[in-house]
Amino acid sequence: MADYYEIRHTVGFEETNLVGNVYYVNYVRWQGRCREMFLKEKAPAVLEEVRHDLKLFTLKVECEFFAEITAFDELSIRLRLEELTSTQIQFAFDYVHLTPEGDERLVARGRQRIACMRGPNTATVPSRVPEQLREALAPYATAAVNGKGV
Repeated sequence: MADYYEIRHTVGFEETNLVGNVYYVNYVRWQGRCREMFLKEKAPAVLEEVRHDLKLFTLKVECEFFAEITAFDELSIRLRLEELTSTQIQFAFDYVHLTPEGDERLVARGRQRIACMRGPNTATVPSRVPEQLREALAPYATAAVNGKGV
């Protein structure tokens, strides 16, 4: 089993700019999509909590670019758990270009920090990361997180 959760994506023309390379905002969009699909596939009970009062607030998003990609490139967006506290989660994302020859090339790396909150919109308070989410994330923890006893 891989130590990351993965979604695959084929870049479309609508994701490129006038020069022909992928517009930077799409990398952030793909982070969100990867996180959503992880919840759908690995922690569906958490999605049910989101429908009620759990809120997953994105506190920070970043992305570092190493190489350009263009329309019809095949990508693997790989999520790992980088840090887990009682109320927050930090994900790491690798964007890997999958070539037709079977090679892999890291084209970008990103991070996303989220806080778990509960309560009405005018009075949200920090909340513990749901246990099902903790359990679903455990197989995807980086060595640094595993050393802390996740």
